[in-house]
Amino acid sequence: MAEQPFTDNEYAFLRHARFGELPLAVRPDERVALTETDPGRDRPEEAEDPIRWNVQG
Repeated sequence: MAEQPFTDNEYAFLRHARFGELPLAVRPDERVALTETDPGRDRPEEAEDPIRWNVQG
């Protein structure tokens, strides 16, 4: 006999049992602007000295 799928309430209970409660939402007046401090990762870093890293074996 096929098992019946969980109801929405049962899924909600299982989510709560596994993950607990969600944190409170941050109000718009509590938000701050993001300031990036690390260099961007979309471009490779510049090499120090290309000849220094040209290793031939």
